[in-house]
Amino acid sequence: MLDNKAILITGGTGSLGKALTSHILKKFPGIRKLIILSRDEQKQFQMAQEYPQSKYPQIRFLLGDVRDEARLVRAFQGVDYVIHAAAMKHVHLAEYNPDECIKTNIGGAQNVIHAALQTNVQGVVALSTDKACAPINLYGATKLTSDKLFVAANNIKGFNPIKFSVVRYGNVMGSNGSVIPFFINKKKEGKLPITDVSMTRFNISLQGGVDMVMHAMEHAWGGEIFIPKIPSYKITDVAQAVAPQCPIEVVGIRPGEKIHEEMITASDSFYTYDLGKYYTILPSVPNFKLEEFLNHFNAVKVEEGFNYNSGSNEDWETVDTLRSLIKEHVDTNFEV
Repeated sequence: MLDNKAILITGGTGSLGKALTSHILKKFPGIRKLIILSRDEQKQFQMAQEYPQSKYPQIRFLLGDVRDEARLVRAFQGVDYVIHAAAMKHVHLAEYNPDECIKTNIGGAQNVIHAALQTNVQGVVALSTDKACAPINLYGATKLTSDKLFVAANNIKGFNPIKFSVVRYGNVMGSNGSVIPFFINKKKEGKLPITDVSMTRFNISLQGGVDMVMHAMEHAWGGEIFIPKIPSYKITDVAQAVAPQCPIEVVGIRPGEKIHEEMITASDSFYTYDLGKYYTILPSVPNFKLEEFLNHFNAVKVEEGFNYNSGSNEDWETVDTLRSLIKEHVDTNFEV
């Protein structure tokens, strides 16, 4: 699929960007170029040590910010596919720095779209989050806006064959700033702070996130929001899995946090289809023939009123499965 192609990842020095880089270089040795674009020079320097030019001649590191459209236009020259992973993602920081979050998550999305339309990019896959579904915080609201912009971009492309799609998923196990590394670190202090004992979250591995992006790159028709079928976990089970000997301190939810997360609302159900491994929310007016799409993917419409919520999910991680996943995906030296 990617032989002799050029891929650019915005926010490429983040957790998912690094996982995508590793996957693409292993699975597609015939790739022409892999461009890592981010604004963090220190992370770029560190990542470049892992991927020296002598061993990985396909890789390029570009400093740049998605807030800068001119820089994106220059960076997208000769690029076939763009994976848009750059974002401000910390809920409480976005609440206290709203302008910065809007500039990156909404303005940055607009700039990626405009730059892709001005160049010869064939496809763009944008990363979303469960917090974009029925958002109650600014971060979620900016990501919902970003999702809407990428879906709508398929309507303004004219005769350009480019395809824009979105992948939306839950908490990535072991990613920077996520709860499991936080608890592992807090374990040393002998106490685990928990926001609310009834809190639940969706759970996906970094590889699961990578697989979703690759699926969208290969199969998107333009305008889909892809959503994985993944398990939930209780925050108390995470605490028990990481440090059963540590007492729990309930500290209350932070600004903008939910007790449970959603990825599909009942209102979305009118446009949501089951693809087997994934769900997809289609545009209300897709720019392709719906019947052809449904037949091609054997897609089945979900029941009206269906919603996908981490608190009412049918699939759950247990303390034991969480410990196994932590050892596999987060810390190979992990011991209770």
